[in-house]
Amino acid sequence: MTLTPDDARLLTPGPLTTSHETKAAMLHDWGSRDAAFIETNARIRRELLDIAQAADTHVCVPLQGSGTFVVEAALCTLIPPAGKALVLVNGAYGKRMCKILDYARRAHVVQESAEDTPPDLAALDRALAADPAITHVLAVHCETTSGILNPIEKIAHIVAAHGRSLLIDAMSAFGAIPLSAREVPFDAVMASSNKCLEGVPGMGFALIRRSVLEGCAGNAHSLSLDLHDQWVSMEANAQWRFTPPTHVIVAFDAAIAQFKAEGGVPARHARYARNCRILVDGMREMGFETLLPDALQAPIIVTFKEAADPAFDFQDFYNRVKDGGYVLYPGKLTVAPSFRIGCIGHLGADDMRAALDTMRAILHDMGVTNGAPAKAA
Repeated sequence: MTLTPDDARLLTPGPLTTSHETKAAMLHDWGSRDAAFIETNARIRRELLDIAQAADTHVCVPLQGSGTFVVEAALCTLIPPAGKALVLVNGAYGKRMCKILDYARRAHVVQESAEDTPPDLAALDRALAADPAITHVLAVHCETTSGILNPIEKIAHIVAAHGRSLLIDAMSAFGAIPLSAREVPFDAVMASSNKCLEGVPGMGFALIRRSVLEGCAGNAHSLSLDLHDQWVSMEANAQWRFTPPTHVIVAFDAAIAQFKAEGGVPARHARYARNCRILVDGMREMGFETLLPDALQAPIIVTFKEAADPAFDFQDFYNRVKDGGYVLYPGKLTVAPSFRIGCIGHLGADDMRAALDTMRAILHDMGVTNGAPAKAA
């Protein structure tokens, strides 16, 4: 691993630890209309489609901003004002899609399950059969609120059987969790540069079925978030409509080159799964319990129940771990007092073991003898 010396290791779901090569790509300035930059942009668009085996059916439309920018852009470009969405919610990012639809005044209904529970597939099937007005289904592939991996392939086939359109927020899964357009029918998948492809923040992208996007002129509620207009413009002159995040894009190009050299999705998934296994095993040895059973756990971020030991204080633990060179992911769930530790980014097995050693020593210094949570009443 080529890590920048003295940088803290980010055990978060993104932004995350990037390689020294990815950072170094940002040390140069680029003209947005220069031929070399235009080719870099075109190459990224091609390679993102290839990752999802979607080049024959879909187009890649990049957009400035965080992942939420491109999720909002996709929802409001692809769902017409007269459309109606069914949103599968089991965490904050499903709820965020509902909030986007509220802002955009798009009709929607919600099928919600607890943060530690996958969507009810039978209920989805019944809802689509009962309401022909539903035009789109919105789902999150990996919901980082808890770390749960949702059954996106099963969801996709139910949606397809009812002839509806599936839009997938794959922000924390794309590039590490297999997703092939040849096997999973979807009209759009949205992700960003700073997740499992290990780029830096500042750019999102949507892979959209070409035949669907062609009919979306005039749907968007915002000029800057109009993905149809963005796509038409890029197809016409290969340029962004508005100033692109040039440094982010060249860093993303470098990160994708490293992703391919590592072995693509299978190798990235294997490394993250190994990181996750080391993390979970090590934390369980200290007494901590995971919120999710292993069968539902994505190798992206793991939620641990807080220790009941009165000597354990998460904020103190967080601060000490940060001083030791590792940044955790604060934030509590509604279903249980908990904290989260990511296992993605430019990190390997040795980094996870070193983080565990640091946490083990800190817990000892705090006087925490066991990480076990309080027993259920």
